[in-house]
Amino acid sequence: MPAELRADLAIRPAPKDIRFPNITNGEKTHKHSRSSYSDASPLTSRNNSLTFRPAKRSMPSPDKTIAVINASGRQAASFIRVATAVGYHVRAQLRNLEGVIATEVATNPNVTVLQDELYTKEPAAEKSDVDVTVDGPISGIGVNHKLIEKLFRGCQLAFINTTFYGDEVKIGQALADAAKKAGIQHYVYSSMPDHAAYNKDWPSLPLWASKHKVEEYVRKIGLPATFVYTGIYNNNFTSLPYPLFCTELQHDGSWIWQAPFHPDAKLPWLDAEHDVGPAILQIFKDGVSKWGGGKRIALAYEMLSPREACRVFSRGVGRPVRYVRGPIEIKVPIPEGYRSQLEALEAHYALGRDDPRKQPPYFGDVALEESCPKVALELWEGPRGLEEYAREIFPLEERANGLTWMVEEDEGGGGGSENGGDESDNPDSEDEEEDGLVMRGLKRDEEEWLA
Repeated sequence: MPAELRADLAIRPAPKDIRFPNITNGEKTHKHSRSSYSDASPLTSRNNSLTFRPAKRSMPSPDKTIAVINASGRQAASFIRVATAVGYHVRAQLRNLEGVIATEVATNPNVTVLQDELYTKEPAAEKSDVDVTVDGPISGIGVNHKLIEKLFRGCQLAFINTTFYGDEVKIGQALADAAKKAGIQHYVYSSMPDHAAYNKDWPSLPLWASKHKVEEYVRKIGLPATFVYTGIYNNNFTSLPYPLFCTELQHDGSWIWQAPFHPDAKLPWLDAEHDVGPAILQIFKDGVSKWGGGKRIALAYEMLSPREACRVFSRGVGRPVRYVRGPIEIKVPIPEGYRSQLEALEAHYALGRDDPRKQPPYFGDVALEESCPKVALELWEGPRGLEEYAREIFPLEERANGLTWMVEEDEGGGGGSENGGDESDNPDSEDEEEDGLVMRGLKRDEEEWLA
């Protein structure tokens, strides 16, 4: 939402936008509008010196449009925020308009939304623009070629992060083909490794191996591409009973994080919502001359072992957090594709059971792992670390998902959830097996947190 314009700044009147009838000369008069520069903000006094400066030259806005899919996912939403803030236009595919992130994307004036699935359940015989596959978690589905062709129409750039909604490999290949046909000048694909490609003794993680296959196809057809590998999201942590990154709230107010990683093996970390967007934007600004040719970039700003991550998180949130190496506990319905990923991940990290040096690198390639965080900092120098996330953002996300420990701690309570906390009794959970893992809370009806 744009900030209020100060009267002492030289401004150029803007025409009234028919999409937002309450906007005149850049100011929103909607009752929910608020300024980024509040009366209490130190920026107001700092800006007083602008009174004595000449008006700034108008800067040209970027004249390129960027294609983005799964636009309510953390990576895509982060990128859309920063890209549109500097003037890029985005053509964004959204699965639906549910939830606060989808609403944010859909109401952004610099975003054109294409609401539809990248897959379809309709047989190919009934629809000529559908290519049926049986390789995905949902059998007998097709690829929505018509939507994909429309996505790239008029675009010059693309940031693509495929997910397991449908057959990821088929969809990823179709996206790459359509991008090449449309003449996309720079194709940034969010990939992950197939560990078996680096060491035959390392098991493949199914969801990551799918991305690796898509990456190989993008290389094969010669798209001007860059591949980014994202570390573990700070944002994955939750007190809700979701597998792998559940920080289980104890009666004494502390948390336990249980996962199969070796407690002393370094892992790459990233605040997806805060840091993916600026980093991807800089890749586009630098262009294919610097990052093209199929270069791979590790997007991670901290290398922390699980024990170190818990200590850092504890400092931020002000409560004890203890790491326990153990099996992944599945307490809520999850899609079969994600279940297979978790099973493979347990087997994967059992290889370094007693020696952290034997744990396979998270990114597969040792050199890529060793580039963290140096290369990422070349793209974006203002990351939000795990401690800052735990201190400033984690309580807000917990509250948005229905947890109340942050408001009960002063009353001596252990926390909990205003809507029961345990999603296993949710009558809507039957749909999750097919459509994906859904976090349901008071304010977030759907969050594609795996994207």
